[in-house]
Amino acid sequence: MHRSLFARTPCLVGSDPERMRAEIRDYFHTTFDRYEQLFETLVCDDAYYKKPIPLRHPLIFYFGHTATFFINKLLLVGLISERIHPRFESIFSVGVDEMSWDDLSDTHYDWPRVAELQAYRDQVRALVDQVIASAPLTLPIDWNHPWWAIVMGIEHERIHLETSSVLIRQHALAYVQPHAAWAACKLSGEPPRNALVPIAAGTVRLGKDKSDPHYGWDNEYGLREVAVSEFQASQQLVSNREFLGFVEAGGYQADAWWEEEGRGWKIFSQAKHPNFWLVDGSGWRLRLMAEVVAMPWDWPVEVNYHEAKAFCNWKAQQTGQPVRLPTEDEWYRLYDMAGVAEVPPDQAASANLHLDHWASACPVTTYRHGDLFDVVGNVWQWTETPIYPLEGFEVHPIYDDFTTPTFDGRHNLIKGGSWISCGNESLRSARYAFRRHFFQHAGFRYVVSDAPASAPNVFYESDKQLSEYAEFHYGDEYYGVPNFPATLARIAIRAMGDKPARTALDLGCATGRATFELARHFEHVTGVDFSARFINLGVQLAEQGSMRYTLVDEGELVSYKTRRLADLGLDGLRDKVAFLQGDACNLKPILGGFDFILAANLIDRLYSPAKFLTSVHERINLGGILMLSSPYTWLEEHTRREDWIGGYKKDGENFTTLDGLKAMLGKHFRLMQAPQDVPFVIRETRRKFQHTLAEVTLWERIV
Repeated sequence: MHRSLFARTPCLVGSDPERMRAEIRDYFHTTFDRYEQLFETLVCDDAYYKKPIPLRHPLIFYFGHTATFFINKLLLVGLISERIHPRFESIFSVGVDEMSWDDLSDTHYDWPRVAELQAYRDQVRALVDQVIASAPLTLPIDWNHPWWAIVMGIEHERIHLETSSVLIRQHALAYVQPHAAWAACKLSGEPPRNALVPIAAGTVRLGKDKSDPHYGWDNEYGLREVAVSEFQASQQLVSNREFLGFVEAGGYQADAWWEEEGRGWKIFSQAKHPNFWLVDGSGWRLRLMAEVVAMPWDWPVEVNYHEAKAFCNWKAQQTGQPVRLPTEDEWYRLYDMAGVAEVPPDQAASANLHLDHWASACPVTTYRHGDLFDVVGNVWQWTETPIYPLEGFEVHPIYDDFTTPTFDGRHNLIKGGSWISCGNESLRSARYAFRRHFFQHAGFRYVVSDAPASAPNVFYESDKQLSEYAEFHYGDEYYGVPNFPATLARIAIRAMGDKPARTALDLGCATGRATFELARHFEHVTGVDFSARFINLGVQLAEQGSMRYTLVDEGELVSYKTRRLADLGLDGLRDKVAFLQGDACNLKPILGGFDFILAANLIDRLYSPAKFLTSVHERINLGGILMLSSPYTWLEEHTRREDWIGGYKKDGENFTTLDGLKAMLGKHFRLMQAPQDVPFVIRETRRKFQHTLAEVTLWERIV
C-alpha cells in the first residue's frame, strides 16, 4: 500500500533554528490534521457523546483533551500568557486514564457542541502555530527547554491518536464508518505453525540519557543494564488461529488457567472470547476500527494481559514447558538479537508501524526480523513486567503525573508498538504501560524459560513516616548535621577497639542504615524492628541495593528520590546483613550471643523499657557492648507513665533517664565513658525540620 509517510519524531539537535522551527511546525500540523481525520470515522455528532465503553469518557472528551493539553503546558513554560477558554481547559484537562473495571463513575459533564469544540481546536492550532513561528528558539531543544512543551504536546496527541482509535474500535458499529485514510489490510490466510526460536543469553541496556536527540517521556530516562538468561521465544505473535485452540478448549470457562486478578476481570466482564471477536452464526468475525470482516486467522490476536497470561498458563499445561509472557528485559534481548532498527526518516518502516502500511493489523508472517516476525509493529506485545522507574528517574516538572501514577504494580509494560504507533511510540526507548484489563491494539508472543519473570521494584514508597525515615537514614544532610545512624556506627566501632566483632544486633533498626554501617566492622549484623513496613525497606536494600520514595515538599507536592547503597560505599556489605521483625521487649531466643547491640532511639518508644533493659544482658556476650541513644522523649502514647524509667521527680528530686539506666543496667554493665550528645535532623517538608539531640551511652557487660 502506498501513502505519504507520516512525519517522524524530529531530531532536536542542530545548528539551524529556522530549519528546526519549520520541522516542528510541520510535525505539529500533520499530527493535528491526522488526529482530526481520525474523528471523521464517526458518522454523526451523537457518536461523540455516547460512551464506547462505560469505563471511559465519551469521544468528545478526547477530541478536546489534546488541544487543551497544549494550552496548559505552554502556560506552564511561559510561551503563552493567557488562556483561550478557561472552562474547556479545565473540563478537558484530566480524566484520561481508564478507571479500574470495578470502579464505575457516572459523573455528569456538560460537554460543548462538536462545532463549538472544533472552533476551539482551530483557535489552538492558530495559537500554537504562532508560538512556533515567533517564540525565541535556541538549539538544542532538551528536557529543560521551553520548546520541550511544544514537542510534548505533539507527542501527547500522537498517543491519543492511538488510544482514541481503540475507543472508536469499541464503539457501536452504527456510530462509525470506513474512511479512505484508514484503510485496513486485505491480506489474510492460514498461519504456519508457531515455532520456538532459541535466544542466546546476553546483556541488555535500557534507558536513555538527557542528551538523547529525540523527545522522551520521563520514564524512558535513566539506566538499567542487566544480564538476560537464554530462553526460547515464539517465532510469531500468537495468531487468531493459535488462540482459537485456547477458546475451543474451554479456556474462558476454566478458572484454572487464570490468575486471581484475571478471574475477577473475567467474572466481571463475562468474557467468553477475545473482545474484538464476534460470533456470526457458526463462525467468527473480527471487529476492526470502522468495520467487521471475516476472521483473518493469520493476524495477531488482540487481547488484554489477563487473557494472554491465561493462554500461557494453558499452553504450559499442554506442553509441559515453562511458558509465560516475556519480561521487558527479554523483549529488548529479542530486539537486539533480531537487528531491528528505528523507523527510517525517509522510507517506509520494515514493520507494520507508524501508519506506514495499513490501519489494522496484518498477517503475522508479513514482516520478518531476523529469525522472528513482528519484534516491533503490528500489535503491541504484553510483558510480565509492571512498569517501574529506571535508576536515575526524574519527574518532568510540567507533567508530573504522566508516569508516577502507574508505579503501582497494576500497570504492565507493552512493547514494540502497533500499526498506529508513531513518533515517540515507535522508538526502541518507548516505555508505555496499561492496566492489565485494558484493551489496546495489543497481543503477545510467549517465551519458554526456566528463569522467573522478575522485575525491579515497582513502587516509590509514599508512606509519610517511612519516607521521612528513608531520608533520615539514607538521604541528604541538612544544616551541617552528619548522618545520625552512620555517626552512631562510627562511635560504636571506635568503642569496640580490639574486642571480638563477630555479630552485632541493630535493635529498632527502622530502615536499616546503621545495620549496613555496622557491617563495615562486624562479620554479620542483624537488624530487628517491630514494624514490618520499616523492615521491608531494609530487605529491599539488601536484595536490590536501592530504594525509591517520595518526600513531601509542600501540601500535595512531592519529590522523588532514589537512594543506592553503592553511592554510600555500602553495596559490598549486603551479604553481611539480615533483617527480622521482632519485639525488643520479647525477642526470639535465637537472638543472642552478640558482641554488640545498638538500641538507637528505642527505649522511650517501648511499652516496657524495664523488661528490655533488665534482660538485654542475656543477649550479649561478656565483654560485649550495649549502645543506647535516645532523646528521652517520654510520651504516654508509647509508654505508660508508671513504666517510664526517668524524666520525673523521685523523692522530691529530679530522676533522669540516665539515673534509671544506671539503676537497671548497673548489675551487669559498666558505663564505659561519659554520655555524649549526638544531634540529628529529620526532614518533614522542604521547610520544616525536626532538630533533636540524642544522648548516647556505651555499656560494657561485666557480669
